[in-house]
Amino acid sequence: MLSELYKRLQSCSLCPRRCGVDRTRGERGFCGGGMLPWVASFHPHFGEEEILSGFRGSGTIFFSGCNMACVYCQNYTISHFREGMELTVEDLAAIMLALEKRGCHNINLVTPTHFTPQIFDALTLARKRGLSVPLVYNTSGYEDLEVLRSLRGLVDIYLPDMRYSKEESAIRYSQAPQYPKVCREAICEMFAQVGNVVLNEEGVARRGLIVRILIIPSLEDEAKDNLRFLATSVSRDVYVTLLRQYRPLYRAREFPEIAKVVSDQVYRDVLEYGRSLGLHNFILQ
Repeated sequence: MLSELYKRLQSCSLCPRRCGVDRTRGERGFCGGGMLPWVASFHPHFGEEEILSGFRGSGTIFFSGCNMACVYCQNYTISHFREGMELTVEDLAAIMLALEKRGCHNINLVTPTHFTPQIFDALTLARKRGLSVPLVYNTSGYEDLEVLRSLRGLVDIYLPDMRYSKEESAIRYSQAPQYPKVCREAICEMFAQVGNVVLNEEGVARRGLIVRILIIPSLEDEAKDNLRFLATSVSRDVYVTLLRQYRPLYRAREFPEIAKVVSDQVYRDVLEYGRSLGLHNFILQ
């Protein structure tokens, strides 16, 4: 299966964009990714969900570039300007092992989509060398369904965003055609693979799906649409992180309707709506 993922780089089809560039010959598409994994930083992260960070931190690896182009991106220097450096697969495996050695509860891959073959090549190597902590696939949710299916048995915890329920919003703010359809199909596949969250004896997740709903100003109805989808099409027991961390960063002020923060009232309204649907495993962040 790993060889099939690498073949996708010859006419890149790792994500729904299907740019078709030949990354094996140095061509780069929308995400900017090449043949080597591009890493911006790695460290124990204590700001993730408590069931991921625990008390020793989540072993977070931030990958450079992105297959979306969110105008409000908080990590725009990494995703848009692609800060970081290219590493070998062996280097990436060594990072995973080093994070585990530091006591991290898991390996948390942030924006991994465009480096899927290289990451799972490194994971295979790290597992052979003794890596045993769970793997977290931390994604925007803009995923190719066939690629996701090839990851069955490799990912322990899926951590996708749900940003939009309307395609026009996805295109306007993230240049992501078909995002609602693609994201919903991806989340259903993720749930089919790992199910609801299972905690270990320390209260830290060892398996399962955690969906992040980012509340964007003026788009709170889309957040509600996505909550309704989770309740009716996934599970009322699914863990949902309701995020109010949105800030009008990067180019957000070019779009007056989202050039503000989320009010307390809007946040409470979305939360209560989710609860009215029967969703009950909320993580408030």
